Amino acid sequence: MRSRLVIAVLVALAVVGAVSACGGSSDNGVAAKSPDEIVSTASSALEAVQTVHISGSVANGNTPLTLDLSLVTGKGATGSMSDGGLSFQIIGLDQTVYINGSPAFWRHFGGSVAAALLTGKWLKAPETGQFASLAEITDLNRLISELLASHGTLTKGPTTTVNGQKVIAVSDATRGGTLYVATTGKPYPIQISKPGPQGGQIAFDRFNQPVSLTPPPNAIDISQLTSP
Repeated sequence: MRSRLVIAVLVALAVVGAVSACGGSSDNGVAAKSPDEIVSTASSALEAVQTVHISGSVANGNTPLTLDLSLVTGKGATGSMSDGGLSFQIIGLDQTVYINGSPAFWRHFGGSVAAALLTGKWLKAPETGQFASLAEITDLNRLISELLASHGTLTKGPTTTVNGQKVIAVSDATRGGTLYVATTGKPYPIQISKPGPQGGQIAFDRFNQPVSLTPPPNAIDISQLTSP
């Protein structure tokens, strides 16, 4: 399993990086802060995040990479991803990654034998080695740390509305891309967007809503396929 899917997500999200949600109707004062203070305030606020849903599409070379994931702090994530039409379901739980790929996905990464063996089944693997990068996306704490660790020079834009939520825009003048942070309720970011052919848009919602994480039954352990 190659990690280019994960690399594309992390690069796209690390434009400014954060997790978001809506809530409340009163002005939270974040729009009056400096760009760096806005990001810092959002970072502090999301440390208490329990769950969040992320979805959207970013460029991965010449193909779109889409993701639809629900993440749970300290536990893992569940959802789906697709790279240029190669789709797969994913669950991260208890330091283990479970993958259920489409026939085209298995054929692309493992050939016709893998497609015949694994289509319609879950593959179970430790979140280390070749799956370490993929596991970062299913670990909310590590993902947040990665996203918030790096950005360029920030500039504050106008207040606007995104998906019905009042927000303040913060743009990365060095790398490009804009982070939108809620100006009412909790100051969580709600969207990251970057224009152009190598850009994309990631939305964050379902903040602190219940997420059920359970390991899929009858998963095939990768060690059974790689043992001599």
